[in-house]
Amino acid sequence: MKFPPTPALFTHRDLRLSDLGQPESLLRTYAWMQLARTGDNRILDLFRQGLIRGTVTGGQGNEALIVPLALLADKAIDVVSFSHRGFGGHLIWSGHLGDHLCQYFANSGSPTKAREGNIHHGDPANRSLPMISHLGIMLSNVVGTTDSQRRLGRPAVGFAFFGDGSSSTGDVHESLNLAAVLSSPVVFVIENNKYAYSTPICEQFVSPNLFERAKGYGIEGFAMDCSDPAHVLQTLGRAIEQARTKCRPVLIEAHTFRLRGHAAYDTCDYMEPGEAEAILAQDPLPKFRATLAAAGHGARLDAIDAEVHAFTEATIKAAMALPPVSPAGMAEEVYAPAAAPMPWKAEPVAAEKITMAQAINLGLRKILTERPESVVLGQDIGHYGGAFKVTEGLVEDFGRPRVFSTPLCESASTGYALGLAVNGHRAIEEFQFADFATEATTQIVLNAATYHFRAGQKCPVVFRFPCGGGLTFGSFHSQEMESAFLSFPGLKALYPSNPQDAFNALLAAYEDDNPVILFEHKALYRHGKHPVKWDPAYRDVWSPAKLRAGDHATVVTYGEMTLLAGEACDFLAGEYEKTFDLFDLRALAPLRLDAIKASLARTGRLVVIHEGRRTHGFGAELVARLTEEHFSALKAAPLRIAALDLPVPFAPELEAAYRPSRDKIVDAIAAWLG
Repeated sequence: MKFPPTPALFTHRDLRLSDLGQPESLLRTYAWMQLARTGDNRILDLFRQGLIRGTVTGGQGNEALIVPLALLADKAIDVVSFSHRGFGGHLIWSGHLGDHLCQYFANSGSPTKAREGNIHHGDPANRSLPMISHLGIMLSNVVGTTDSQRRLGRPAVGFAFFGDGSSSTGDVHESLNLAAVLSSPVVFVIENNKYAYSTPICEQFVSPNLFERAKGYGIEGFAMDCSDPAHVLQTLGRAIEQARTKCRPVLIEAHTFRLRGHAAYDTCDYMEPGEAEAILAQDPLPKFRATLAAAGHGARLDAIDAEVHAFTEATIKAAMALPPVSPAGMAEEVYAPAAAPMPWKAEPVAAEKITMAQAINLGLRKILTERPESVVLGQDIGHYGGAFKVTEGLVEDFGRPRVFSTPLCESASTGYALGLAVNGHRAIEEFQFADFATEATTQIVLNAATYHFRAGQKCPVVFRFPCGGGLTFGSFHSQEMESAFLSFPGLKALYPSNPQDAFNALLAAYEDDNPVILFEHKALYRHGKHPVKWDPAYRDVWSPAKLRAGDHATVVTYGEMTLLAGEACDFLAGEYEKTFDLFDLRALAPLRLDAIKASLARTGRLVVIHEGRRTHGFGAELVARLTEEHFSALKAAPLRIAALDLPVPFAPELEAAYRPSRDKIVDAIAAWLG
């Protein structure tokens, strides 16, 4: 069933500063506010009838902020991420009322295919970025997409919403600082409705004026009363124009009204007696209607109300008639579809043998030279060249807009990279150490990794993780992180063990339309020099490489352990006359194990070696995947060789006891051969 035609009243979704003195602009604002209020109220009714699942967080009382802002935004170029109270903004930005209602019904008309709940949707194709529940996270995404638009020559402004409660989160402060440093024209809006769920502002912070935090970032900030939509239109219109022309961020503390509590299940019993009634008495919508009626627009208002009611009810009926959503395609759509190879030039060939660090630098240079959409970022990666000098010389050769050092804000930097990625740019982010990526875990595993599944939006970004131990760096600079990050679906991962594979892996990761983690073992950065050339089969890095051939067992490993396993296999062949099929896994996600399974079917014995800890280690997943189909054909129990279940110790003697070595591998396999 098709949705009813959108009334002519709602085909006009824009207002400009020059319109604001006209009665039509106020009537248009009222109409959208009334549609948003009516929609929110009916959604609450339907939830209480059991026709909408989960819960609903209404925007009742917030319309005088969200509707003027959405009308004033340039929907052709601007960027937004609405929050829980932004239903009216979604209606104005794009789509039919029915599309948005189907999101709540979680049926086949849902724009997220019912994979996301209620207000957790957007329209990435039109730069409406879908929020996730971790409040504050989306601000940096808006900064990134806004910057992407500016890089494309479009005078865009970004709009990022967060509440008085989430104003205390670290991501908010990281993002404000990053936007200030980058001179990104983002309008940050604090929706201050005096409560973070049930916690009043007096228990959240000492200073009552949240907008004054702008001073700490060297940007403009001011408070705005949202009780009068006409005043909001004028105030926001000037602020948006200033951000657009001056290309600077601004922080607005918008004093709004939460008429229905935090969500449908909120009883508001934490409020003082009479407090809820006092808030309801300040409701901007009936006041705005009364002002317009007093100005002689009563008949128009009655007609608008009737049209809104009829349109809403007809659309609800049509939306409810749609069939349930189908689970078909869920597994296939965790990842974006395979992308075609990029038209790389068949070059370069290194003039001499180079290290793995130099091979990655060579790959970054190739990408920056041939791919204008590429951006390289991370802490200290500019003139310093990164903690391991992998990016040395890049900023001098390609300039700061393409290669730049970020503030110390792993989460906001990652969110910024995601914002670039969903708008056509491709970012490569270097973490100083893989361990520090834990600061950006939410952005990586719950935002980037889920983008395609929940929003159908490709998110091509490369995260470079310098990882691994053996260099006496201690617990916070030596972790193997693959087991933790790859337990979340939606991420791809490559782990090269030599310069040529590192060069190939960077190109393969870059052109993939999904977020890819590139694990780079620090001990391999300068472990010998090898020839690196243009390899037309660079995409083969997504499959395991067979490094040794033998009959006795199948050995699977990756990273630095590949070198140690090779030495161990050579020793065992000489001393024990036992030969092994040795595979360098290379790609950790997705796993392509057909060649290894064929080897195991022939040898009947399996050894898995990895540097990470044994308990919950990645080797356990490999053993399970490789043996569950042919368990009865195994000639011996699988052997796992891994690090001890300890934090990475510091002293070299302790670290040597902690992690696998060539001799430990030899001893373990020899004992297993028993």
